[in-house]
Amino acid sequence: MKKSSIILFNIAVLLVTLFVGTDKAVAQVDTQLSQYWAMPAYYNPAATGRTDYIHIMGGTRMQWVGIKKAPRAFLVGADMPLKLFKKRFGVGIMVQQESLGLFSNMDFGAQASYKLKLFKGELSVGLQFGLFDQKFKGSDVKLPSGDDFHQDADDAIPENDLHGTAFDLNLGVFYTHKWFWAGLSVTHVTEPTVSLNTEDGTSETLFESQAGRMFYFMAGSNIPIKNTLFEIQPSLMVKSDFSFVQPEVTARVRYNKFLSGGVGYRYNDGVTIQIGAEFKNFFVGYSYDYPTSAISKVSSGSHEVFVGYNVKLNLSEKNKNKHKSIRIM
Repeated sequence: MKKSSIILFNIAVLLVTLFVGTDKAVAQVDTQLSQYWAMPAYYNPAATGRTDYIHIMGGTRMQWVGIKKAPRAFLVGADMPLKLFKKRFGVGIMVQQESLGLFSNMDFGAQASYKLKLFKGELSVGLQFGLFDQKFKGSDVKLPSGDDFHQDADDAIPENDLHGTAFDLNLGVFYTHKWFWAGLSVTHVTEPTVSLNTEDGTSETLFESQAGRMFYFMAGSNIPIKNTLFEIQPSLMVKSDFSFVQPEVTARVRYNKFLSGGVGYRYNDGVTIQIGAEFKNFFVGYSYDYPTSAISKVSSGSHEVFVGYNVKLNLSEKNKNKHKSIRIM
């Protein structure tokens, strides 16, 4: 076995060990995306540099519309392939900002992946390292008073604005073949603990928050329908922290590499309707989630929008700086 293959195998074993070696349940901070297939590198850094494009994608998700201070997220990412020492790599960046209640989180990461030809496909191992930043708007806390059931103050609830930052790490493996793709990843490997202090840094640490480790399996395919301009694009994602497991399946149909639409189902959560359009080097996608849980009594659902842009790269030695725009996917 080649040395590079041995390295990739050992990293894959490490990932599996992480999957089966934890029983700790802490807070989940990753944004839930219905169009996970459009931005796999958000969950798996090994999905960077899969094609010969500079790939830029941004999106926003408005969760549970109708509920005050429900989660709102914004994401932007960019990745590209890179050839170095006759080896293929992927590099990228990923930024996520989410507000939920009185908390706001920002996760910034730099991504890198190493690629290897395997079984007529490409195996990639990647990592993302960066910072997990969290704020708590304690100045907006309103404690009920004037009755026998509430106190005017509670030492467990901060009433000052707090802020903290911690190192964060994600790992993943990803395999791409002509007919399918699949990936296994772990986010927040170190379960970063954020020490929350007043924003001017004058007070000692009294509060801590922890980002929980989360595990993901994603897979999908592109199946052309013979003698037509249609393609079927099924995909799935399973996430777990070993205190719960939540699978999600999606079925999309694309026409003439231009228009697409489909439906999805997230277990014990909701159904989704998705539409998208591709034109030259641009992509735009929208999804609507209708909750099937009790939350439907107070929310009309969730909305998600993604916009993408691709630029073709020439990775050959000749004219290596030449590039042109092409149609996405």
